[in-house]
Amino acid sequence: MRNETIAVQGGYEVDPTTKSAAVPIYQTVAYEFDSAEHGAALFNLEVEGYRYTRISNPTNVVLERRVTALEGGLEALSVSTGQAALHFAVLNLTSSGTNIISVPQLYGTTHTLFAHILPKLGILVRFAGSDQASDIEKLIDAQTRAVFCESVGNPAGNICDVEALAKVAHKHGVPLIVDNTVATPILLRPIEYGADIVLHSLTKFMGGHGTTMGGIIVDGGNFPWEEHAARFPMFSEPDASYHDLVYTTHFGKAAYIARCRSVYQRAMGSVLAPLSAFLLLQGIETVAVRIDRHVENARRTAQFLRADPRVEWVNYVGFADNPYHQLAQKYLGGRACSLLTFGIRGGFEAATRFYDALQLFRRLVNLGDAKSLACHPASTTHRQMSPEEQRQAGVSAELIRLSIGIEHVDDIIADLDQALSAAVGMRAR
Repeated sequence: MRNETIAVQGGYEVDPTTKSAAVPIYQTVAYEFDSAEHGAALFNLEVEGYRYTRISNPTNVVLERRVTALEGGLEALSVSTGQAALHFAVLNLTSSGTNIISVPQLYGTTHTLFAHILPKLGILVRFAGSDQASDIEKLIDAQTRAVFCESVGNPAGNICDVEALAKVAHKHGVPLIVDNTVATPILLRPIEYGADIVLHSLTKFMGGHGTTMGGIIVDGGNFPWEEHAARFPMFSEPDASYHDLVYTTHFGKAAYIARCRSVYQRAMGSVLAPLSAFLLLQGIETVAVRIDRHVENARRTAQFLRADPRVEWVNYVGFADNPYHQLAQKYLGGRACSLLTFGIRGGFEAATRFYDALQLFRRLVNLGDAKSLACHPASTTHRQMSPEEQRQAGVSAELIRLSIGIEHVDDIIADLDQALSAAVGMRAR
């Protein structure tokens, strides 16, 4: 099935008892065992089934299967937020004394996790000088356990060369982790270009309505954990925390997600509620249709901004002179995401006047909503970063980030026009 069909139907077989056409919400904490023997077999992972919703839930499983199919992966684990997905994905590969290598263009809270929280656990994150594979490779050493990037940076708008990063990571025996939140599998499937693990904040474009938080980790099933057992002994050696289970022996290519579920989801408890999984599934049903509208509205909006004398600059990969334009042709099918940034003439003061004058755009820090959203990253999502860290992440004081929604494009442009007039004190030509 193509992605448009998977988004609507993937991962669900009609419930055999009720014949429900819609995915049921299994609002239960626990599941009854047939016997002591059955319970033991479930906890020994000898039979398939459900034990406790902190570990898995039938509604969540449909979500996991659907997103796995959309990304072309093998297995997935859904969790409560995108940040939890990132945290678990990294912890599942690392230990004190090891490191990961990251591109510098990151979402602000991801930077906080990498720069300030993981180091307290003894896990170092090395930030490359750019998103180029050559800069990443310089930092890889014997203690490196992963390379990380955002396929489309938030808010920098850069497009990472996933294939080049995957080749460098694999050359040194480590997996590539890609946060694909902004692109979504409708525009890009990183596993097809060599990525090993793909993350999403389902809160954003996949859910699409700004109502429900959730995150997911998708494993491509291609990284050879046993070949690199010296770096990743947690997959091929007995796990004392789970009655000496050997994940690669028991789960084969699905070892990564199995360990993530058994160790981190079970013990740390960042669980996605079944109702949230249901709501996210409703959003995913329309993600392909929404992305088409997002992309077209963003194209028209970017053209308006670029032609406006009140605007200093526009960062939009759909423009042929954008440094990432060619990568957009390769990875996004020639389209550009609906996340774009721009700077207003007049700097920081004009930017804040513009922001305060918006009427249709919602002033908040989410993105990927059906509604058009605006954010001033320097004072919100990236406020905790130093000026140099902001610069490395692609954030400047005057930068406004827009997440273009699916409203009528003329109304979107009209709101930007009136807000620019309020900010700069002049009308467009």
